[in-house]
Amino acid sequence: MTVRIVIADDQDVVRAGFGALLDTQPDLTVVGSAADGAAAVGICRETRPDVVLMDVRMPVLDGIEATRRIVAGAAGARSGRGPRIVMLTTFDLDEYVYDALAAGASGFLLKDMAAERLFEAVRVVAAGEALLAPTVTRRLIGEFVRLRPHTAEPTPLALLTPRETEVLRLIAEGLSNAEIAARLTVSAETVKTHVSRVLAKLGARDRAQAVMLAYEFGLVVPRSGGPRI
Repeated sequence: MTVRIVIADDQDVVRAGFGALLDTQPDLTVVGSAADGAAAVGICRETRPDVVLMDVRMPVLDGIEATRRIVAGAAGARSGRGPRIVMLTTFDLDEYVYDALAAGASGFLLKDMAAERLFEAVRVVAAGEALLAPTVTRRLIGEFVRLRPHTAEPTPLALLTPRETEVLRLIAEGLSNAEIAARLTVSAETVKTHVSRVLAKLGARDRAQAVMLAYEFGLVVPRSGGPRI
């Protein structure tokens, strides 16, 4: 199945470069591009892509608000499904990327990534299998959750069974369904069921948001050098 992609970036060279690279792959195709967030929202509405590569900082409408509108539009659509949004940034500890993840983005990539990494990331996020650049993403989430106050109110974590809580911890480590299955000695189908229930109980759109909630609710505690699980 071909993955349909929209590229949103205010730099012509970035859009052209990514587009040329992606179109070299038989299973990837660029169906649109936009120089600002408002145009990205419109193009996504018209083309219904599978993945959007979204710059964080753009004129007219920034990537965070564009992400929020695309996600909201997908939630209101009859299918209930929208594109997976991947934020593009020039440095990994970008506070705006955290806000974009909170708005519904599925992950982020650095603009200076290698071509093979770009191809792999688009395929992975289109499949909804795992976070992009999990080590760096965990560090980003951990850094900014550390700075935000924790709520004392009851959290949805109480709704999870012990096994679902264990699965959420492993998701936060960046493990794929196959890796979680191997760790727990269960089938991949069983893991898929657990993941679906975790997302539903947490009200999370995808695995990226589930990881953010694991940090925010204190299930995973950030520390220098990686998470304490």
